[in-house]
Amino acid sequence: MEKKITLPKHKFHIKTGDTVLVIGGNSKGQRGVVKEVIVEKDRARVEGVAMITKHMKPTASNPQGSLEKTEGSIHISNLKLVDPATGEPTRTGRKLNDKGKLQRFSKKTGNFIPDRSADAGRK
Repeated sequence: MEKKITLPKHKFHIKTGDTVLVIGGNSKGQRGVVKEVIVEKDRARVEGVAMITKHMKPTASNPQGSLEKTEGSIHISNLKLVDPATGEPTRTGRKLNDKGKLQRFSKKTGNFIPDRSADAGRK
């Protein structure tokens, strides 16, 4: 039997590279840049937020072992996008831009949110 591929139920209001504010949980009030969006679990990893400690086993190259701090994941519902124009948290919506493509916009200011992936040369 082939493995069934599951698609996301909906589009998310944040993308990798966005600056976000944590609005719930232990890290409430912290800001950071989204490093990764985990689509299957509706979660995201945010730089410097929800830090967890991993115990690394001793190896030949590291005979002492170590403690490694890394970012944990946060549920997407606990994140709010920070508007790049004003620096304040905002809700987002989607509307057609002048080229006829759906693009995110800030509900607070009404301005379009620039797509970071287009700036990096990715599609």
